[in-house]
Amino acid sequence: MRADAARAGVFALALLGAGLVFLQPSPAQETGLQSLSISARPIPEFRIGSSQTRFGPLEFTGGLEMVSRDRDFGALSSFRFLSPGGRFVGVADTGFWFFGTLLHDEEGRPSVVADFTMSAILDPDGRTGEKWTTDAESIAVRDGVVTVGFERQHRISQFRLEPEHMGSAIADLNFLVPSYELRTNRGFETIAYAPAGGALDGALVAVAERSIDQNGNIFAAVLDGPQKGIFTVARRDGFDITDGAFLPDGDLLLLERSFSMATGVGMRLRRIEAETIRQGRVADGPVLLQADMGYQIDNMEALDVWQRPDGATMVSLMSDDNHSILQRNLYLEFRLVEE
Repeated sequence: MRADAARAGVFALALLGAGLVFLQPSPAQETGLQSLSISARPIPEFRIGSSQTRFGPLEFTGGLEMVSRDRDFGALSSFRFLSPGGRFVGVADTGFWFFGTLLHDEEGRPSVVADFTMSAILDPDGRTGEKWTTDAESIAVRDGVVTVGFERQHRISQFRLEPEHMGSAIADLNFLVPSYELRTNRGFETIAYAPAGGALDGALVAVAERSIDQNGNIFAAVLDGPQKGIFTVARRDGFDITDGAFLPDGDLLLLERSFSMATGVGMRLRRIEAETIRQGRVADGPVLLQADMGYQIDNMEALDVWQRPDGATMVSLMSDDNHSILQRNLYLEFRLVEE
């Protein structure tokens, strides 16, 4: 049996046997701000058994497999860097905030995850909620405010960025898409700010995972600015959207995931052209990267884009282990080569 086929089988078992292999996180209401020790094993190769580093327009620069003895660690859904390639904030779909710092070695490869903390996401009354109310799936940050997309109880809420004490939401935004169009577990997986001065003039954009219209396209919306309105994203080849971030030129980079019992999990990156993100339009664009179980991937859920001091555009990904002993929490890093 090929190694990637074996891994696909293991991944399928992880999903089918969820009730047996999940390591249940401790109830959020029992935890305040907690510091976690993260062990990070380097991932030198993206394609298993190959020294290849270039994958289309993306160059793999390194990765990490992250492990912690703390049972709350995992289920990482979305993150954003607060400093380029360094300090970050994110949300777990088990109802937690997480903060940490990524360090790189002398050759620029990711090497250590330091200063990692987690704390419970609070409801409007300052209490921790249940899975139904704290299933956080997406995040964006601007001017000291964190915007989070929740599914199941669909909403887009804003919080003050206060790492030592993340309080209750200070506002809920109108997400424009009719709530009846949002599937229970297929809500807003992408919340991202467009670049200021571009075609969307810094607008906040939300994209669902797999809430589709009558034509099979995925609901999305520009929530403010001159292009405010609902649009859709073309759904292709059985892939669902799990996160996204804007590139410096205004194109939207989407992280997508597929799963089948035969092949296991797949991931791809698709570049949505800025000019197609318009009210009433179907946004679309080319696939930049596609990978299956023959690569170092897992349940890839989180993406951010940042720039190195030398001006290189970097793409960072994280995976969600679903608190399963058969899945992994990965960090993968690529350089986008614009030619």
